[in-house]
Amino acid sequence: MKTKIKLSILALFALLATTSCDNYLDLRPQDGIVRDEFWKTKEDVQAAVIGIYTSLLDRNLTNRLFYYGELRGGLVSEGTNANDEIRDILNTNVLPTNSIVDWDIFYRSINYCNTVIELAPNVKNLDPTLSQTQLNNFLSEALAIRAYLYFTLARSFKDVPLKLDASLSDSQNYQLPTSPQSVVFDQVIKDLELAKSYATEDYGNNAYNKGRITVYSVNALLADVYLWTEQYQKAFDATDEIVKSNKFALINAGGSTWFNRVFAVGNSTESIFELQFSLLVQNPLNDLLNVFPQVRATPLIMENVYGIDFDVPSNRDYRGDQAALIGSTGAIYKYTGLNNTESKDRNESNTHWFVYRYADVLLMKAEAAARLVGEGQIDKGQIALDIISELRTNRRALEATERTPGASEVTALIDYIMEERARELAFEGKRWFDLLRVAKANLYERKQLLIDVATENAPPTSIQSIVSKLQDNNSHYFPIHFSELQVNKALVQNPFYK
Repeated sequence: MKTKIKLSILALFALLATTSCDNYLDLRPQDGIVRDEFWKTKEDVQAAVIGIYTSLLDRNLTNRLFYYGELRGGLVSEGTNANDEIRDILNTNVLPTNSIVDWDIFYRSINYCNTVIELAPNVKNLDPTLSQTQLNNFLSEALAIRAYLYFTLARSFKDVPLKLDASLSDSQNYQLPTSPQSVVFDQVIKDLELAKSYATEDYGNNAYNKGRITVYSVNALLADVYLWTEQYQKAFDATDEIVKSNKFALINAGGSTWFNRVFAVGNSTESIFELQFSLLVQNPLNDLLNVFPQVRATPLIMENVYGIDFDVPSNRDYRGDQAALIGSTGAIYKYTGLNNTESKDRNESNTHWFVYRYADVLLMKAEAAARLVGEGQIDKGQIALDIISELRTNRRALEATERTPGASEVTALIDYIMEERARELAFEGKRWFDLLRVAKANLYERKQLLIDVATENAPPTSIQSIVSKLQDNNSHYFPIHFSELQVNKALVQNPFYK
């Protein structure tokens, strides 16, 4: 890996995925190997940064991104190959022994980021070809990805260990307590603000612009965190910067190539940041959702989410049947389709993981605008309605799913935006986080939203138990896996699971 980097980043993704980076970036490497055998040239830094991206393509991480955002969100149910661990989460019965809640894979990638942040700056003193601008760009990537991973952990587990230094020696202290969610969010914002000041706007290569951290992906992440922390003006401003850049645009969903360009191929004008799977490093979600389907769409999703025109069946929301899912079977299609009529072969599972798309940013802007109405900015309500209208028109949304909230009706606006987010972002690891964010705002003003979703498809014998559990706010987050408690005695279990 110390050779000159001459291949494209996409080829390197594939190369590094099949060769171990653990010899210099493992969680607990042998003493001395990091400094003595690496971190001497610009190419070393670049290889380490690419190693961060490669770590995000690990099937266990991708599957968890899907599980954490979708299993509790009400849009999926068990598939023919579901195991007990998936059923337990679907039924609000999560246990500390459930392997899905093992967060180790996240901390491995976090340590890769920490290592770059800590060791890369000194390389500039050793290699004069590494410019300050290049160094800053590399640091922005490590900072933003670390922020994304911690943001995901804090939304999933609430309080988590916050480790900001690299694990370089066995002599270091690995007994770390959790930090409060608010502290983690503060650090995420701090990292993203610094990453934004360091980030590039354009790598001069479309795949790089969509598959690596840019100013725009940092702004999308910032907007998301600001919504979670109820800083709505900042969220609005961050999304507005993306919109006003004129770098992104919705593709006409009425065309036959829309699905292929946005999902099957990826890196379209609707893309802001996508994890770049390829034919050499394939997306594991095809196996998870299609070949050995562990989950499927809920039975009434076509009727309740996308709507059905029984008089003119060909009149459909382009995001639903033959896009997000196969309406007749409930199979999730977004990661397995080639176009609206053909699926990809199993050996062609190269659909990306969509961290942020332009439609997501537009809907975050609408949500921030709606919240600002509640803070007295009445004019923002029409902005939210205009965004919803633009997206619905582009996606050919059905009249049956149209709502008519007034521009000053905050709750009705938020509900309409949430419905659009379900239609637009189904199965992209967003739904549970959307529900939890809205439910917990204003001191859990709308906790009932979580209860309604969890009980909608639950067996009648489980409903009372689910309602009782979800009354406890701590149940909205996962337990710490038992193995982590065994090796890290500074950890204390989420009180709901004690």
